Amino acid sequence: MTSIRPAAGAAEADGAAHGTGTGRAVAVLVLVALAALIPLFGPSAALHGTGEAAAPGAGGIALLRGVLFAALCVPLGELFVLRLARRLPGAPAGRPPSWAPAANAAGFVAALALAAVVSAGNLIPHGPGQIDVGGLYDSRDGRLALLEVNAFLLAGLCALARRPAAQVWPLAAVVVAEALRAHPTTEQSPLTGSGLTLVHLTCASLWAGGLLHALRTVRRWRGDAAGPLLLGLYARVAAVLLAALTATGVWSSLRRMPAATVLDQLTTTAYGRTLLAKVILVAVVAGFALWARIRLSRAADPLTAYAPARAEVTALGAVVVVSGLLTAVPLPIRWS
Repeated sequence: MTSIRPAAGAAEADGAAHGTGTGRAVAVLVLVALAALIPLFGPSAALHGTGEAAAPGAGGIALLRGVLFAALCVPLGELFVLRLARRLPGAPAGRPPSWAPAANAAGFVAALALAAVVSAGNLIPHGPGQIDVGGLYDSRDGRLALLEVNAFLLAGLCALARRPAAQVWPLAAVVVAEALRAHPTTEQSPLTGSGLTLVHLTCASLWAGGLLHALRTVRRWRGDAAGPLLLGLYARVAAVLLAALTATGVWSSLRRMPAATVLDQLTTTAYGRTLLAKVILVAVVAGFALWARIRLSRAADPLTAYAPARAEVTALGAVVVVSGLLTAVPLPIRWS
């Protein structure tokens, strides 16, 4: 009889773990579905009453941009945290399974769909006949779209070939392409705008993707003292990333909306409303981050910081989705 009890206890533990895993999977699917509603219905909500016209398929474009940004965050965040973990003496050898191959595959599909839109004259193609692949080479936007497609493909191959560090170069190419795409040559000082976007997107990817992988790593290391140390090391770097994000975000916004018009445009234009939503979300993220840092430094058990940090990464996911929406709404008018 005594030999049966441990087996029964183990079975109960396995069942509980399986139930917990299923619950997490369902929660993730629900969050992903809710996140998809933001770009799909966001353009009409942001444009309501502004008198501005949405580009055709703005909801779909926003969704694809959100997927592309998320796909960029995951592998860059993994590489970032793996580098931090190597700086911890005596850290466990175990690492959570990489999500980079799946993320790069999602990024490839999103980039391919966006390239199809560019090839159809920035319209949603309704058939293969409307897609002009050769025409992509004739325009700046087309070449940048092709660069992103090939970069995600190469990054995915690097991840599958167990050469994760090599992903950094094609992923960096995606960041550069996005920075250039966001600021056409007809814009005033386009290189300044591209430089700001380059820093902003890099810091955002490292912050969001890094926190996600740090939490996954800490969960894998549960019970080991290296977990809180990794979170603390990430927190110090994240503070710098937040400062850079804030500075580049404010500067970029003032380039699009001069200081004298910001308050009006934040409520009367689709771009301003979406930007305001993003700012509010970032403030919420910063609040969760501060809560997690306080628990990490003052609580008797530093791992109590895990709960607010998990809320932080969920809010960061919403920021990424809203960032995709921000690229799909009309740019604000530079009032004099």
